[in-house]
Amino acid sequence: MTLTGKRVLLIISGGIAAFKALELIRLLRKQGAGVTCVLTDNGAQFVTPLSLQALSESKVYAELFSLTDESEMGHIQLSRAADLLVVAPATANILAKMANGLADDLASTVLLATDKPVLVAPAMNVRMWLHPATQANMATLTGRGVQVVGPDEGAMACNEFGPGRLAEPPEILAAIESLLSPASRPLSGRHAIVTSGPTHEPIDPVRYIANRSSGRQGHAIAAALAALGARVTLVSGPVNVPDPAGVSVRHVETAAQMLDACQTALPADIAVFAAAVADWRMDQAATGKIKKQPGAAPPSLHLVPNPDILATIAAAGPHRPRLVVGFAAETDDLLDNAQSKLRRKNADWIVANDVSPATGIMGGADNAVHIISADGIDHWPLLAKDEVAKRLAARIAAALA
Repeated sequence: MTLTGKRVLLIISGGIAAFKALELIRLLRKQGAGVTCVLTDNGAQFVTPLSLQALSESKVYAELFSLTDESEMGHIQLSRAADLLVVAPATANILAKMANGLADDLASTVLLATDKPVLVAPAMNVRMWLHPATQANMATLTGRGVQVVGPDEGAMACNEFGPGRLAEPPEILAAIESLLSPASRPLSGRHAIVTSGPTHEPIDPVRYIANRSSGRQGHAIAAALAALGARVTLVSGPVNVPDPAGVSVRHVETAAQMLDACQTALPADIAVFAAAVADWRMDQAATGKIKKQPGAAPPSLHLVPNPDILATIAAAGPHRPRLVVGFAAETDDLLDNAQSKLRRKNADWIVANDVSPATGIMGGADNAVHIISADGIDHWPLLAKDEVAKRLAARIAAALA
């Protein structure tokens, strides 16, 4: 019972995912936490106060101007009596209220009046989640120290697919445990640098050299390290996945920019180089679009090597991170090439994966990796990239313990 003696104030806002709050309450109670619920008017359209009260074994609060509730426990006391405030589901509406300091009902007033940590679990339509207003609100909230779990990606009640699903109750419970149980944040005080996505090396103003990396794996690793308490700097090439919550993101395009951002972020305890960096760039990118000439041969592209980010950061010296992890994406002789890379780059671990077209790994949602170190090879089965990230983060935490 990892949460024995801890008190959670659970705020349930309106959304079809509100039904998952019932399972979350059950899990929290099973772990020994005391749970008090605040239910918004919209949340009451999906779950009832009676259900929440039966599972939490505690009074449910809903009205800001209730004479009875205010006399028994005013909203100021309610906002500060718990060890953690959790908003699940957190709709676009309540996130906007939080970001802009609005207090027009009990839930938003409690959130504005609290001096305790706050965790939000967003849940909404994919377009609402990706809307610039919501993303700006999330950036504001995370900048103020609000912790975030999810949203997950998948099919939704509105028959659309994408990021916006409420994180599953066990995932929310894990985030709560990481905040309330110090033992579950083993990377607290550590700084991690993670690279993710492809790089774009310009040929001319409209063309570039790139690859099929989606950034899913690198972004998931950054989120997993942050969930274990690390301060994470994510250096991301051009991707179409949202920035993970709770990390500092530096957006770059080229390998040279990525290396510069990594060096600027030092010192660090951990460096995970998951980005698929282009090996070559143009010696001199054209300043104007290279035109196709009728009957003429294709233009010659003079390529030169890009800087080796992994080898540069892993080189021995006072600023070398304590643990350097590289990635090897191969289509042939996977393990031999990865072991060679481990030696050549002076890395501590290499995460090797087969990215042959038939695997669907490059740009896909799953990954099958092999962890190569001086101690040998650890073969992992095919897993969702989020699960790979969590396992890798746990292994990193154990190595640094």
